[in-house]
Amino acid sequence: MFVLPADTANFQFPPVDLASPEGLLAIGGDLRTERLLAAYRAGVFPWYSAGQPILWWSPDPRAVLLFDKLKVSRSLTKTLRKQRFRVTLDTRFREVIQACSSERSKQETPGTWIHPEMIEAYCELHQQGYAHSVETWLDDTLVGGLYGISLGGGFFGESMFSRASDASKVALVYLVRQLQRWDFDFIDAQITSAHLIRMGAEEVRRSTFMAMLEKGLKKPTHKGAWELDDDLTIIATAESMSP
Repeated sequence: MFVLPADTANFQFPPVDLASPEGLLAIGGDLRTERLLAAYRAGVFPWYSAGQPILWWSPDPRAVLLFDKLKVSRSLTKTLRKQRFRVTLDTRFREVIQACSSERSKQETPGTWIHPEMIEAYCELHQQGYAHSVETWLDDTLVGGLYGISLGGGFFGESMFSRASDASKVALVYLVRQLQRWDFDFIDAQITSAHLIRMGAEEVRRSTFMAMLEKGLKKPTHKGAWELDDDLTIIATAESMSP
């Protein structure tokens, strides 16, 4: 395992093929914007509990959602058709990440990885135009959403939450369709979960992911505050949202 010094301008990460079998690559460093962006460009992400040193991961295999593999169930199609939810981008980033933190705290042992240090670091990334949120609303109540990092042709999904049936799934569908329009290539889902597999995510070898990442980073980053295309806020059926 590699130890990253803090308080240095060297943000380089070791090659990901030097990670442990579990995917742990390095320990230490800090959550400065420059280091976080360097990590995502290197195929690495932080994941650790409050009170621990920062742990940097690059698992093999890697969970990835390719847009043409998105699965929209019949029940989700019905939800989209009913236009039950309103969806926005980048209007409540801090609220979304805090809601994701609260949901993780309920699901995991004490010490959720979305702790205050992480929240502040990603809010800074949002302020600089790299981190983005999707919000799902019932009337004026935030009931679901997700957040992640955008670099080149990749969106690096971090977490999602749902306080109403299908709320986070609707957020994901809208995000995928918007990213397609902006010529993104993939969503990095990092670690496999049953929920993401049901939505169409698949596991790929880390080497395959790194090749996808290298290609995606050649595209310009869609930086700044995001907004949904106007027709995506109106057209809410799975069929009419197809590319």
